[in-house]
Amino acid sequence: MSSFAMIGNWRRTPTLERFAEGIKAEMEKNGFQLDPEVSPDIQLVLNFVDPDKPQHFRRHGKGTFVATIAETDRATDNILYAGYPILIRSLGNFMIYLDRSQAEPKTHFITLEQGCYSTVKRENEDGYFAEVFQRLRPLATSKLVIDNVFHPDLPETLWNGDETSESLYHAGKKLDEMNLLPTPFPIEELLSPKEFRHIKRLYGVGGLSYGNLSARQKDNQFWMSASGVNKSNLKEIGRDILLVKGYDDKLSAMELSVPPQVQPKRVSVDAIEHWMIYAEHPDVGAIVHIHAWMDGVPSTEVNYPCGSIQLAETVAELIRQSDNPSQTVIGLKNHGLTITGRDLDDIFERIEGKIIPQVPMS
Repeated sequence: MSSFAMIGNWRRTPTLERFAEGIKAEMEKNGFQLDPEVSPDIQLVLNFVDPDKPQHFRRHGKGTFVATIAETDRATDNILYAGYPILIRSLGNFMIYLDRSQAEPKTHFITLEQGCYSTVKRENEDGYFAEVFQRLRPLATSKLVIDNVFHPDLPETLWNGDETSESLYHAGKKLDEMNLLPTPFPIEELLSPKEFRHIKRLYGVGGLSYGNLSARQKDNQFWMSASGVNKSNLKEIGRDILLVKGYDDKLSAMELSVPPQVQPKRVSVDAIEHWMIYAEHPDVGAIVHIHAWMDGVPSTEVNYPCGSIQLAETVAELIRQSDNPSQTVIGLKNHGLTITGRDLDDIFERIEGKIIPQVPMS
């Protein structure tokens, strides 16, 4: 049976306590068992925080997802900017922001990728909590693949890269020119150094720009941008660009080949998704992921988190269903796009003039 825990003070206000009771009942109705001891292998933690002094839950394992829950009666014209710092300071994967500043209360959902969408559906309490639960379910059922195993065995001929890794450098510049590398909130300014290290270790957040790109090097091996680097200046092999050579199913980790003299960075959290696509479709030569949108593209239906097996499998299935898997565009709900191509130039030629910078939220 799947487990969840509730921590923090959800009795600070009557409305917050009512929310806690309602979501607890909905979780249990859907087969989740409350763990009052908060075991190290807990799957989902509902962390009720004071928005002015948010406390974080320190995970014991990477398989634990945390949903921050905060209530406010302060009016704001930008929910994302009001809520995102609370999400980061509480080290959450996801946030439920209960807005009581208006006559009709709203519930806002905020993601680490800066997604922000709302619900005011209150025909009845059961329907409301069922909807909230559907937003939480992907976190409670996902398995992350964000660990890396570094092998210092990159051939010396590749220590400075090759034509394919050079194409990532130019593609990163192109994304920057297209204004498709949104700068996230200054996370390092919102967290203490200790908290910053912890959040990067857990899920690789804290970089200079969102999005990632990769290109097949040979066979199923591919060059890919690192996590937490400036994608507009991808130069150094092992730090900015890494060679992904496989996936270790037993360790649930990506295998990287790096120069022996380099202290490597971790590869992008979406490496498992790219690996699945390259392994199944030999004609795919490059993949770009951006936080933008295109009209009329097939899309995932569930908000699985970045770096999860579930998101990778869902995207891989949609590409499998495509008439032309080597040249397709897949939407990631409330998140962005995954685009395949024969090479990076092919991708940019096909998306030119079709990109919508703002991802629709629902």
